[in-house]
Amino acid sequence: MAGHSKWAKVKHFKGALDAKRGKIFSKLSKEISIAAKIGGGDPSMNPRLRMVLLKCRSANMPSDNIERAIKKGTGGGETANFEDLTYEIYGPHGVAILVEISTDSRNRTASEIRSLVTKNGGSIASQGAVTRLFHRKGQIIIARDAASEDQLMELALEAGAEDFKAEPQGYEIITTPAQFEAVHKQIEAQGIKADVAGVTELPTLTVALPDSQAVAAVDKLIEALEDHDDVKEVYSNAESPEGAAGSGG
Repeated sequence: MAGHSKWAKVKHFKGALDAKRGKIFSKLSKEISIAAKIGGGDPSMNPRLRMVLLKCRSANMPSDNIERAIKKGTGGGETANFEDLTYEIYGPHGVAILVEISTDSRNRTASEIRSLVTKNGGSIASQGAVTRLFHRKGQIIIARDAASEDQLMELALEAGAEDFKAEPQGYEIITTPAQFEAVHKQIEAQGIKADVAGVTELPTLTVALPDSQAVAAVDKLIEALEDHDDVKEVYSNAESPEGAAGSGG
């Protein structure tokens, strides 16, 4: 998922569903249970749970799976204590990678992630080196045929969006994290469905990869990270050359 392109990100997520549906559902179930344990099973009172449920909807996760995961989190039984960690990594060709993790064993996860990064041509960055290259924003991506440009732009900006971009593939709306839910609700209230909606890390500076070989090297590391059970999200500032293989993250 090397290129940071949002359109490639949409394709990657949808394309991955067939190949990795079970893995994606398993990770989402874990996120739901953790969110429900921390903040309760009512999404209207639990912002973290609301965010996970948005991901579940994009992944077409069955409601039965969601309900089971919420019950597991709120069941009051003995469940592991998870902590959230962020790893800062340099990948091949100087690409910056941020990895969000939930783990019940910090030491085990640290050892596994370090090994995985080293094997795939990366290195752990010093604290703050990578986070400074990203900013946390709400992002809503909508297909071209889902709305008219003028209508959507007016709606988004009136609801409090920071930025609106129209591109051949579709529309991107950027918000502050605090305004994300208000803007998203306004758009959905008009019957406009987003392909991707959530609070994410967007690069402030991108690294252009020179060729498809470089894209493949970065993809290999990112895919290995995404495959790890404790990893929730992987963000990179890599930008693929036009026409190169690789998709966005």
